[in-house]
Amino acid sequence: MNPRETLIMERLGAVVLCGGQSRRMGRPKAWLPIDDEVFLQRVVRQVSARASLVIVAAAQGQDLPALPPEVEHVFDLEPDRGPLQGLALGMQALVGRVHWGFACATDTPLLRPEWIDRLLDFTSEDVDLILPHLEERDQPLAALYRPKVAAAAAADLLASGQTKLGLICNRLRTRTIGAEILAAVDPDFWTLRNMNSLSDYNELLSFHSLTEPSPIRPSKH
Repeated sequence: MNPRETLIMERLGAVVLCGGQSRRMGRPKAWLPIDDEVFLQRVVRQVSARASLVIVAAAQGQDLPALPPEVEHVFDLEPDRGPLQGLALGMQALVGRVHWGFACATDTPLLRPEWIDRLLDFTSEDVDLILPHLEERDQPLAALYRPKVAAAAAADLLASGQTKLGLICNRLRTRTIGAEILAAVDPDFWTLRNMNSLSDYNELLSFHSLTEPSPIRPSKH
């Protein structure tokens, strides 16, 4: 590991959200195969290349694939509060342990660690959120947060009955990063490509010639 990577890991944690209900996919996204892994295992491996501490935020009672023993888990005891609840729990688990927390979702298996490197280039003491803005919208689940203030802001929103994740961007001192900056490390922006449906998943497998033996078809109920 080079000196830059060592410095990154000393100050960086990551929160991987995997507690969604996967209604459009029809099966748990965390368990979808990709090469010789499943989605959650791959995303955890990718962020672990940069983060010294990885928190998986899951739903209460959720069945999770095997992960490295150093990966920590937090469980949402209040259902139907969306990714904002997972972010609040995950960032709270990072408070006092790392300087920054990268947040992402389990359904972005082609996330690139270099994306995190680029965001870290823009951190400073007067900023709480390094927020990509691509494809005409903010990307709060491919962003860097200062854990203490992010956890507090998310908790305040939830306490007021707000569950929309994007609202947290208005509560934090934010530095927005555009496509032209991030294209250098991820030209096709695969870090943002979340898999919402079986067609998304099968397209990903086909495009990247991955090892899933055949496309997955919708379950018959």
